[in-house]
Amino acid sequence: FTADDAIDCAERIGYPVMVKASEGGGGKGIRMCASKEEIEANFPQVQAEAPPGSPVFVMQLCTGARHIEVQIMGDMHGNAVALSGRDCSTQRRFQKIFEEGPPSIVPKDTFTQMERAAQRLTQNLGYIGAGTVEYLFNAAENKFYFLELNPRLQVEHPVTEELTNVNLPATQLQVLMGIPLSNIPQIRNFYGKAPEDTTSPIDFMQDAYVYPKKHVIAARITAENPDDGFKPTSGKIERIKFQSSVSCWGYFSVGANGGIHEYADSQFGHIFAHGKTREEA
Repeated sequence: FTADDAIDCAERIGYPVMVKASEGGGGKGIRMCASKEEIEANFPQVQAEAPPGSPVFVMQLCTGARHIEVQIMGDMHGNAVALSGRDCSTQRRFQKIFEEGPPSIVPKDTFTQMERAAQRLTQNLGYIGAGTVEYLFNAAENKFYFLELNPRLQVEHPVTEELTNVNLPATQLQVLMGIPLSNIPQIRNFYGKAPEDTTSPIDFMQDAYVYPKKHVIAARITAENPDDGFKPTSGKIERIKFQSSVSCWGYFSVGANGGIHEYADSQFGHIFAHGKTREEA
């Protein structure tokens, strides 16, 4: 696949386009291109930022869209549950900055459609474990478009855990032990089942879960240089001071007198807050 191939695709589907390496991530291996000349300049950079041999996709740019995710979990018995979702639209340099949930920008009936589509995909693939189905959502048209399935836990998964009271790593372990999703206590609680009710069936494609009564917002803490277009930067960290509370907590991968080396990801901390409303969070 060459730059000329990418240009042919772009001219067929129309500019502007996104040129993205399938094995990129974290803001790497992706460029927006509005012309043939920009593809010629950006295509080698996209390839250089991804592992050798990574396929490259050319997609028409969807302007004004929101980045909406559905948290899914599949078990060994063909079941798939959607554990609410997240709005990750606030980004810089194609990298998420804030994540929040539930995604209140999406009407509830539309989000249910997104969840059901994510569940069907999970079942059709025979996917087992935690994953994230990502969409672009056009709020003006109330339409959504599939982006990708992320086959892993993501760093923002505590947003979902706070919303649903489901421990995702623990649920993954139980799923891989062969336990059906409908037999996992936290999943049953998410669907409003009483603690003493351990046997009534749950149809994950039909039954509705108890809608979250809170809002959660997460903020990534990154090492970036605002004087250089917010590019990731390295350096020494002299002091970190953050006091967690019940409604706002965080974690950091480095401590005082530590540092960020030049090959590290720019994110070194994450802060999560919740409240009864989005404004309170």
